[in-house]
Amino acid sequence: MEIPRKISLCATLLAVPLAFSAVALPAQAQTLNIGIGGAVTSADPHFYNAAPNHALAMHVFDYLVGRDANAQPYPMLAESWRAVEPTLWEFKLRSGVKWHDGRDFTADDVAFSIARAPNVPNSPGGMGGFVRAITKVEVVDPLTIRFHTAAPHPLLPVELGAISIISRHAGEGATTEDYNSGKAAIGTGPYRLQAYRPGDRAELVRNDAYWGGKEPWEKVNFRFIGNDGARSAAVLAGDVDVIDQVPSSDLARLRRDSRITIAEIQGVRLIYLMADFSRTGEVSFVTDNAGKPLPQNPFQDVRVRRALSMAIQREALAERIMEGTAQPTGQWLPPGTFGYNPAVKPPAYDPDGAKKLLAEAGFPQGFRMTLHSPNDRYPNDAKTAQAVAQMWTRIGVQTQVEALPWTTFSVRSNRQEFGMRLSGWGSTTGEASYLLVNIIGTYDREKRTGASNSGRYSNPELDAMTARAAATIDDAQREKLLQEAVKFAMDDVAVTPLYQLVNTWAVRKGLTYEPRMDERTVAMGVRKAN
Repeated sequence: MEIPRKISLCATLLAVPLAFSAVALPAQAQTLNIGIGGAVTSADPHFYNAAPNHALAMHVFDYLVGRDANAQPYPMLAESWRAVEPTLWEFKLRSGVKWHDGRDFTADDVAFSIARAPNVPNSPGGMGGFVRAITKVEVVDPLTIRFHTAAPHPLLPVELGAISIISRHAGEGATTEDYNSGKAAIGTGPYRLQAYRPGDRAELVRNDAYWGGKEPWEKVNFRFIGNDGARSAAVLAGDVDVIDQVPSSDLARLRRDSRITIAEIQGVRLIYLMADFSRTGEVSFVTDNAGKPLPQNPFQDVRVRRALSMAIQREALAERIMEGTAQPTGQWLPPGTFGYNPAVKPPAYDPDGAKKLLAEAGFPQGFRMTLHSPNDRYPNDAKTAQAVAQMWTRIGVQTQVEALPWTTFSVRSNRQEFGMRLSGWGSTTGEASYLLVNIIGTYDREKRTGASNSGRYSNPELDAMTARAAATIDDAQREKLLQEAVKFAMDDVAVTPLYQLVNTWAVRKGLTYEPRMDERTVAMGVRKAN
């Protein structure tokens, strides 16, 4: 399924139906068991910009602007929004919304959330890019809030769809641990957090007073099952009702099983490689063939980056490693999305050309390095890293792999401890600027760009192209500018795209799941089959 071509945000969207209100099923005392492949690193909704964290947060907290299964915006806590002036947005908030403790939701809570999101102590980061355009927040009245921006910023409503709205009275002075314990996890969402156990599960209970209508599931167990085989076994045994990240090796078998149905959709998750750009001298885990650290960072040379990209057989990764559950790519969005550039193709596999480029860059005999990868975050992540390492070794870049649990990998990656890493990024806004700003935009805490730029890539010319696109009101012109930025970034090999994931879920017979392009697994998408 493709995302619609245009994202028009200036309309108030008053006519869009609520996502959760039209539930035909009677509310019954039932428990839903979900098994997810990615670990949730915190119940604090602002702690880390990662899909599993967002998935849990979506049960407990709401957003001003929601995103449906196809990554399209709809009114949530904000009933409507409009650009009063080119640099001023006004949001009208939903009346009658209550926090889990019975207090009223107001614009002051929104202002508090916007201020806190990019400033959580000890956070790996990631939220700053969503609010980077906001220069001032103005609370007009309890149900009206205005956002001032330095320049026109038509994507603001979509970007605010990533910021969970938390309560000031529960959140002021609260730490991340206060959210993990449940003390501060007071939301307006369809479920309340009963317990969160890192590395194990989250337990949720239904919010019977939810403004969007009561959910059919009285309790939800959100289990973290990182092992692929264990996840498949759990759904087959009936220990869980739904699993995500269906292992590609089990997909055919599960499709044939009459007890299981498969839900799938082309996702917006890119699996990519990113080098360390934070150093000009020695780089961690990169040496010459004798094991001596290189005096200069080889990844600063675009010829080296292009050589490594040309040495990768993307079709082989998609067919053999991912077993048909991924699409090879040369950019970060699938066809049909806003900013996708049809002229940017996956780089052709050319090992001889790669060797020639390495020689031109001063590495005729190659060099040695370690490719770091998570081993429990993305489907076949460590297997993909091993395959890439073999491909690089064939052109003289002797590569070994160190695969780590996501909780360890993410922290170390954000500290720039790796010379080369495998990672993933889901462009949940459904358009190209999301990655341009957060992954390859220059890291700048004050400007709140590059919030997830773990490799510290920086190119001022690309930053300027991104800024021009973000400030362009006209959809057609903005898309053209984004397409130009996509080509520029891929020519410079800011990141090395490998493939885009097809998101899959396995669901027990008698249930259905609405597949989401953003790969998030939520109880609100599970219903009894007709």
